[in-house]
Amino acid sequence: MPITGEYEPSTSDWVAEQVAEYEASGGTRANTLMETGLPVVIITMRGGKSGKVRKIALMRVEHDGEYALIGSKGGHSEHPDWYYNLMAYPAVTIQDGPEPIDFVVRQVRGDERAVWWDRSVADFPKYAEYEKNTERAIPVLVASKA
Repeated sequence: MPITGEYEPSTSDWVAEQVAEYEASGGTRANTLMETGLPVVIITMRGGKSGKVRKIALMRVEHDGEYALIGSKGGHSEHPDWYYNLMAYPAVTIQDGPEPIDFVVRQVRGDERAVWWDRSVADFPKYAEYEKNTERAIPVLVASKA
């Protein structure tokens, strides 16, 4: 169930450019977070209000074929826009290499959130810093194969 329709690239030029380069290269280029060298995946979703196709790069946090999507927004006081998209339309594709795969996203809480949060911080330690910089609970979503 690929996500089809009108694609509206990010208004952030570097995000739009990274997504385009990642997809064009089958995941061999633009596959890390800037200069960190840490891997990212491309998430394709439907816009919660517009219904248009949206794409972002997120840190790669994978375990047993599932992925964590962390709504940190760098520790800002509000959730990222993509979080609301996924709450409205939980079907996504994740590209972790050459081909996108269909997933369904759900928000996790309690003990399950704690496990995924620890995995996420292990893969991207800045998440712990982001958590300290905000009073909101940073959402943790898990993508499982559709």
